[in-house]
Amino acid sequence: NQSVALIFYSSPFSAAYVLLRVKMNVRRHLKEKNTIPKIFAETVARHGDKTALIFEGTGETWTFRQLDEYSNRVANLLLERGFKDGDVVALFMENRSQYVGLWLGMAKIGVEAALINFNLRLEALVHCVTISDAKAVVFGSELNEAVSEVHGLMGKAVQMFCLGDFDPTRVPRGTECLEPLLDNAPTHLPSRPQRCFTDRLFYIYTSGTTGMPKAAIVVHSRYYRMAALVYYGFKMTSDDVLYDCLPLYHSAGNIVGVGQCLIHGMSVVIRKKFSASRFWDDCAKYNCTIVQYIGEICRYLLNQPVRDTEKQHRVRMALGNGLRQSIWEEFMTRFNIPQIAEFYGATECNCSLGNFGNKVGACGFNSQILPFIYPIRLVRVDEETMELIRGPDGVCIPCKPGEPGQLVGRIIQNDPLRRFDGYVNQSATSKKVAQSVFKKGDSAYLSGDVLIMDDCGHMFFKDRTGDTFRWKGENVSTTEVEGTLSRLLDMKDVVVYGVEVPGAEGKAGMAAIADPTHSTDLVKFVKDMEKALPPYARPVFLRFLAEVNKTGTFKFQKTDLRRDGFDPCSVTDRLYFMDSRTGSYAQLNEELYHSILSGKHKL
Repeated sequence: NQSVALIFYSSPFSAAYVLLRVKMNVRRHLKEKNTIPKIFAETVARHGDKTALIFEGTGETWTFRQLDEYSNRVANLLLERGFKDGDVVALFMENRSQYVGLWLGMAKIGVEAALINFNLRLEALVHCVTISDAKAVVFGSELNEAVSEVHGLMGKAVQMFCLGDFDPTRVPRGTECLEPLLDNAPTHLPSRPQRCFTDRLFYIYTSGTTGMPKAAIVVHSRYYRMAALVYYGFKMTSDDVLYDCLPLYHSAGNIVGVGQCLIHGMSVVIRKKFSASRFWDDCAKYNCTIVQYIGEICRYLLNQPVRDTEKQHRVRMALGNGLRQSIWEEFMTRFNIPQIAEFYGATECNCSLGNFGNKVGACGFNSQILPFIYPIRLVRVDEETMELIRGPDGVCIPCKPGEPGQLVGRIIQNDPLRRFDGYVNQSATSKKVAQSVFKKGDSAYLSGDVLIMDDCGHMFFKDRTGDTFRWKGENVSTTEVEGTLSRLLDMKDVVVYGVEVPGAEGKAGMAAIADPTHSTDLVKFVKDMEKALPPYARPVFLRFLAEVNKTGTFKFQKTDLRRDGFDPCSVTDRLYFMDSRTGSYAQLNEELYHSILSGKHKL
């Protein structure tokens, strides 16, 4: 088959070309001791009067020169206040253009921003400020209450600056209003510290789906690499207009999105928060050619009623990660999107992937012909414990095509594309590194994700490690079951996880379903499910709740759901149990619960 051969040969070489191009650029920036602010200065020289950022909330437009001057004011103000190279300042605010100017201004004088999720409150918020060792917090006035609640726990030495509508009665004592201070600060470029490409730029926190957030270290070369790989890999140009409704405290919004502005001169539209109903109107209004998505965003868009504006746009590409294969083609067709630019890669990982060939369902590609160019692979794991399986020589066993395995990337610390910078917490860093993975004595980054590769080298996301569970002797992929159930339930939020049942081997499947209006028809649901899922993958327990908790990046939070289990005494939501004798779901009460625990009621 000629077309298959073409994909097989073109993909490895085009992917290799992209990698080599980025590698050459990285080498140049290393040699010239460049940083993101220095690269941005080159962008300003090329595109000074072009629009850099548009904030949808106010319609305010900043040119590259205006963004440069704003960030210079930030840098000069902080210098005047005694901040120095290596200090940390926490940023805690909703999306706005100033957010970019603030961390960029800090970076110009070597101050590192800690980008804190604006949804955090109380202990989690204090934790993020404390572990970063921040000397100051710059917060948006929309978060006055959240900051006031915890100010006493942050320590008196932490300086407080407020951006936005300033009301001295609603902020912690000693808080200063930032705008007038910046208005009076000089706009010239301050003297730069001797920083290089592998120095720290800022900190991004993990989403905290499995506990307290961890601060991942982002160095200048990592910021460049993440932005450049998607720019060259997906053939973007500086004439593209990118729509960014993702949170700027996260790498997708701030690096993959805003990075195209700072490094490549692209205009970026920033939205305060994602809105499914306004999404396509915004794209048409600002002539966007690229949109970003993450997690469940595409499903929320499909869930909207059909309207004329959803095809009246110039969008040629949707860029992101987490688009489920079950809705991939429907998304492209309904909204008339020619290309899905799906990529894979956590903030801290060294094994990013890109689906450069528009292959349906794939999150990336790895060359079978030229594996030495990009040393990543899938290795065998015990799918229940997620422990690495090793051969007689003690080295990990690579997976064959079609065999699920954990994605790993070889660590080479002196190569910016292969290094692993880890987290502020050293023990968290060591948990993500394994020895003797590719060969005896080497070290590799553990992604924590299970993928499958086909014969051509296309990679498909299967599950987070720890999310797969075993039931009736079969492995159940929560990601796949979630996608199927959500489709059967008219795109409702569905979270699937395994729960332990005394006396039963493995874990029984449980699905938490967002159903605030009690509209689910359980009889129809069972019939549809029998056609769509094998018996072992059908949830034994159902939990209906008003809404499912999600992170700010639209990932489901499963920790609390797993802990709650199916005990009707501790769960006030409606619970159901699949009664194998009747083949239907029965409401789970205390009596039935104890009958299941005692083994009287067979699963």
